Amino acid sequence: MVVLGIESSCDETAAAVYDSEKGILSSIISSQIQDHAPFGGVIPELAARKHIEALIPVTEEALRQAGITLDVVEGIAVTFAPGLVGALLTGLSFAKALAWTLGRPFVGIHHLEGHLLSPFLDTEVPPPRFPFLGLIVSGGHTSLYKITDYGRYELLGKTVDDAAGEALDKAGKLLGLPYPGGIAIDKLTQEGGNPRAYKFPIGFPQRDNLNFSFSGLKTALVYTVKKMALTPPFNQPIHDKIRRDLCASFQETIVKALVRKSLFALEETGLKELVVTGGVAANHRLRQVLEKKSKKTGIRVIIPPVNYCTDNAAMIALAGLKRLERGQKDTFSLNAISRLPLESL
Repeated sequence: MVVLGIESSCDETAAAVYDSEKGILSSIISSQIQDHAPFGGVIPELAARKHIEALIPVTEEALRQAGITLDVVEGIAVTFAPGLVGALLTGLSFAKALAWTLGRPFVGIHHLEGHLLSPFLDTEVPPPRFPFLGLIVSGGHTSLYKITDYGRYELLGKTVDDAAGEALDKAGKLLGLPYPGGIAIDKLTQEGGNPRAYKFPIGFPQRDNLNFSFSGLKTALVYTVKKMALTPPFNQPIHDKIRRDLCASFQETIVKALVRKSLFALEETGLKELVVTGGVAANHRLRQVLEKKSKKTGIRVIIPPVNYCTDNAAMIALAGLKRLERGQKDTFSLNAISRLPLESL
């Protein structure tokens, strides 16, 4: 079966073609980072308008690179939740129009399901084996799931406030770094910085709680900066060093929280494989620490290539294929939903 996937939940417009026999035929992503950078964050109305402009050319390019026409497409998968409602509606409406015109079945995909299945896109390494633990860590989500099969997801823990990526972005903005702050922090800390220069709190450090909390960490950074009487931009050499140390220490605290809770969850469930995905899974320090823990504990850690960690339509197409193969499809009454627990599906 050949499935066309559409993703527009936030600020990336993406289209991909997935073949059940050949795998990924194409995956195209149009980023809006430059459009939102002047505002220091994603502007929902602007994101929706940009999706409208990009959906047709992105889809045409995905079909061109796949070497097929729309007539070959046998099913259409599209993200319908969670995300920015306006952004979701653009992709969902576009997918419905295609499905109706072509007379093809379409299925709405939960964004997080796509992320959890993204390791199956990588043909360079053996895929995870059910059941396994999944850590989704991005700008909007930080959650731990037990995945027992396609379509079977059990929530074990989640953030009760800020997501890890959100905390990193806000920290970057506070410290005068360019948008998106999380990527800027990652790059800066690779150049230097002492991760032990400042001690920041880890939310819910206890073993019997698998939830995350990053708002206290963010507040601690705010008060640290105020106490030091620093205000961006940091133009002096000493300020640059302080900023690198703050970034490294802040990032290290988030990495410790993510790794600690993942290891607790593995111990609690008895699982031996950990999948880490979402935009923050591209963070170099997180990957470095997880690699060390994997060698020390024997736990297999699977992190997709960076282009499949961030929002993409290939993961949506794959998730759609699995649902269509099970005979699932949606009607044209399906609506976009900003907040929807994955486990409620």
